[in-house]
Amino acid sequence: MTGVPASAAGGPSGARRAKGPASGGLTPASGRALAREARDTAPGESGGGRARRDASSPEDVRATAPSSPSSPSPSSSPEGTGNAGTAEAQGSTRAPRGGKIAAAAVDQASVWNIANLLTMLRLLLVPAFVMLMLADGGYDPAWRSLAWAAFAIAMITDLFDGHLARTYNLVTDFGKIADPIADKAIMGAALICLSALGDLPWWVTGVILGRELGITLLRFLVIRYGVIPASRGGKLKTLTQGVAVGMYVLALTGWLATLRWWVMAAAVVLTVVTGLDYVKQAIVLRRQGIAEREAALEETEE
Repeated sequence: MTGVPASAAGGPSGARRAKGPASGGLTPASGRALAREARDTAPGESGGGRARRDASSPEDVRATAPSSPSSPSPSSSPEGTGNAGTAEAQGSTRAPRGGKIAAAAVDQASVWNIANLLTMLRLLLVPAFVMLMLADGGYDPAWRSLAWAAFAIAMITDLFDGHLARTYNLVTDFGKIADPIADKAIMGAALICLSALGDLPWWVTGVILGRELGITLLRFLVIRYGVIPASRGGKLKTLTQGVAVGMYVLALTGWLATLRWWVMAAAVVLTVVTGLDYVKQAIVLRRQGIAEREAALEETEE
């Protein structure tokens, strides 16, 4: 008996081919359902349903999109990649724009800001302090008290102008130059006046001023290799110097006069010790800078 092929006789494979349409086994109803699902999940402008609501990244969109060949994938959708590229482009340009604005705000800081005004006040207090200190021969307690007030105001403003400039982006070229000049000027004027009046030995004035000027010059010499940061010892030295000089400006007697001698002695010791520490830091910084420069030259030659 001649057999008829199963496909012609309505076998399983033949039945499946007979029932299914020619479009890959999809009925019109299922095709419309997949089309609706594709519109809901595609990240385009017209199909913004669940994809834009649920998926927060291209990976989420790929996870929610159907795997059917009829549904467009986000990787092949020009709208999907366009939106993602636009978002990334906007995100990448926002940060530099903000950085430029902040830099411009620092560069455009007016010279007449509060930090620079305090520095100018200290500079103006220097000649006022000298006149008050030397008034009536330099030994009148009343004039010396007024001179102490001018010196105290200058030292207090020194604590605030730098902090304000760094906190509120008020750093200017004028402040960078004028602030250290004002610091050295008020301290130098007080020490020179005290030594000229015979209240303070000249060697003390020489040690303190020599250290201050020497460290300032040293900072400029090694600036090409890095910056020497202010240490805690340096800040303590500045505070001790201010207290000691202020006590010498006042016409003190008795045990207070003895106390100010010990405070000045502590200030001189801190001045020398911190000065040597800064010299050590400068030497180390210079050696590191030279070593790094030589290493960089060797790499370029290779």
